[in-house]
This record gives sequence, C-alpha cells and structure tokens, in this order.
Amino acid sequence: MNTGSDRGANESAAEESAVHATGATEGPAAAEGPGAAEGPAAAEAAEAEGAAAEAPHVSKAPAFIKARKGLHLSWQVGVFVVGLAVIAAGVAMLVLPGPGWVAIFAGLAIWATEFAWAHLVLRWTKRKVTEAAQKALDPKVRRRNIILTSAGLVIAGALIGFYLWKYGLVLPWNLKDQ
Repeated sequence: MNTGSDRGANESAAEESAVHATGATEGPAAAEGPGAAEGPAAAEAAEAEGAAAEAPHVSKAPAFIKARKGLHLSWQVGVFVVGLAVIAAGVAMLVLPGPGWVAIFAGLAIWATEFAWAHLVLRWTKRKVTEAAQKALDPKVRRRNIILTSAGLVIAGALIGFYLWKYGLVLPWNLKDQ
C-alpha cells in the first residue's frame, strides 16, 4: 500500500533520470504542446519549476524504519493513531475547556509528517488562515467589526440596565414571582 509518503523507498532517482534521459515527455513542457519549449535548457527550466511547485512528500521516519516495509507500515499506523487521538482530544476541547483548534491543527501536523494528503490539507489550512488574518487587518473589515462589537456592547448594556431597573441587584435564581 503506497500512501505517497514512502516515495523515496519505492521509486529510485535512477529510474526517474532514465525516463528523462530517453526523452519521454510527461512533464509540464509536454502539456503545453509541441514547440512550446525548444531545447534541453527550456525543458530543464520547466521541469525545475514544476518540481519546485510540488515537491514530493517524504516520510519523516528514521532510515532504519523506512528500510523495512513491515516496520514502516507499523510506524505509519502509530503516527495515524497518535494523530487521531490528538484530533479527537481537540474536537472534545471544542465543547470542553481547552485549546480545541490548536489540538486539531497539532494532530494534523502529526499526520503531515507521514502522509502526503495530510501535508496538503495542512498547507491549504495555513494558506486560508493567513488569508483570513490579512482580511481581518483590512481597514474596512476592522471598522465593520468595531461597529458590530460596539453595537453588541450597547445592546448588552441596555439589557443589563433594564434588568437592574426592573429587579434591582438581585440574582436571577433569587427572584420571587414579581
């Protein structure tokens, strides 16, 4: 079972270089059509650009573990179980006291050390969080948030003032039928 994280163990660099040396066109330059990139320098530049954009995910397991398939599979199962436990604790902390989202992202980071799909999800999440942070710093959004917070505080103050005017400083569970 290839999860994408053990690419280095299943495919050798010699096989990849042999494919590229024979002139097989399956990289980004082949998708652009004939005549899109002339010469080996342009093909190498396009290939380097594609490789930089999407580097392969490699397992963070120690070399002696990656060398044995059964041990590596056990390692992946262990990483999955630990990540799942941290994520489950994070989900529980969403409704219980504790840093729920931090634990969920930590569990995802644990998974990302071993699984390519989790690495992609973590990268997408980081990008979306960064975009949200930048959007929150936008002056129009900040002004809107300040106005909504101020309106909420005014409404809460009015409700508290009405309660104090109607009942005085009496706790709700000590109210008699009034």
